[in-house]
This record gives sequence, structure tokens and C-alpha cells, in this order.
Amino acid sequence: MSHKPTVRVRQLGLVTYEAATALQQDLFQQTIDQKIHNRRNPDDQTPTAHHLLFVEHPPVYTLGKSGDKNNLLVNNTTLKEKGASFFKTNRGGDITFHGPGQLVGYPILDLDCFFTDIHKYLRFLEECVIATLADYNIEATRSKGETGVWLDVEGANPRKICAMGIRTSRWVTMHGFALNVNTDLSFFDYIIPCGIADKSITSMAKELGAAVDMQEVIKKFKEHFSLIFEANLT
Repeated sequence: MSHKPTVRVRQLGLVTYEAATALQQDLFQQTIDQKIHNRRNPDDQTPTAHHLLFVEHPPVYTLGKSGDKNNLLVNNTTLKEKGASFFKTNRGGDITFHGPGQLVGYPILDLDCFFTDIHKYLRFLEECVIATLADYNIEATRSKGETGVWLDVEGANPRKICAMGIRTSRWVTMHGFALNVNTDLSFFDYIIPCGIADKSITSMAKELGAAVDMQEVIKKFKEHFSLIFEANLT
């Protein structure tokens, strides 16, 4: 590759799932529109914009388009009591939980500027998380046939630390990953996370026995993302 793509990073703090999805959708559509314009107007080219959004969400359960609502084990009344909401979304994957203390990353990339391979894209995202966790001496890995990042997959206590679900159109991506940093894991008791009943959920704080500095995790993730995706982050 002659020059590295530039990815604009934005840290948005605590944002509702609806607001974050609306922003993603805007950036996603702008990127697609720009691609179409560039194809049709070879003499009037504008470089494609790439984005990486970091957010935390108030407690919310989200169900992917291929997901099963039966994996939500409580009714709306119980959800309200827990201070959580429920949202059907257009990403892949089944049900998951987002809440404070969880690092959610939404890359909106035009993969035409990187590589046109969705499988590779998901593996690269997983690799960014695995490398970040390694900086904390947490040995993470993939689970065959299951997207996301796991600990002790072949051992006695397999547990998931990061969920993933994406959407793509015209090689532009949206949605992304959710890494449990200091997440309140009790919220996962009310779902069958990702539809997988035989593995538990963990967080960096649980594994390390202490709360983790979110800004430090973001910094390390950005370093790995820049290397693995061969991108300049601004």
C-alpha cells in the first residue's frame, strides 16, 4: 500500500445506544455517498473519510438481526427495574449487553482502502483486542466458529470478554466490538449472551481483581489498531 489510510478517532463518552447508532448511520451513509460520487466523477475525487468512535452506553440489551428474542430472559418490567432498555439493531450477531465500564468501539471504514475481506476484518478487530489484553497479561484467544474474544477456550472455564457484531454495505463497515473493562457483569445474568449458553462472561477488572483505567485501554487499543490495520489515527 503506497500510503496509509487516515482514521479519525472520536471519544464520545457516555452516549445512548440510539444516539450512537444514529451518528454511525450518518457517517456510514456519508462514506457510501462519497464512494459513489468518486466512482461517478473520476475528475472530482475526495479522499474517503474513515472513523473510529469510542463510546460507553447506559445499560441496554441489543439484539442483532439474526438473533433470537428468547435469549432475553426477562420481561420489559424487569428491564425497567434494572434501569436497562432493549433495542433491536441491524448488526449481525445475537443478543448482548452494553453498559458503563464497557469499551464500545465503532469503526466506520471503507474496506476498499484496506482490504475487501469481511472475515479478515473481523479477525483483525479480534487481534486488536487480543493484543490490548496481552498488555495487561490477560491471555485471550478466539473460539472456533464464534466471533469475539475469549479466555480459556479449551479449559475448564471458557469465558467471553469481548463481543462483536458488524454491518457492511459496499465494503463500508459499522457497529463493531464491546470489550468488558469494568462492566457490571450481573446484567449478563438476564440473557443468554450471543445465544451461547455454555460459556460465562468476564471483564478485565474481574480477571485482574481491580478496576482498570479506561483511557489507558483506549490508548493501547489505538496503538494496536494503527499497527494491525496499517492506518494513521488522528
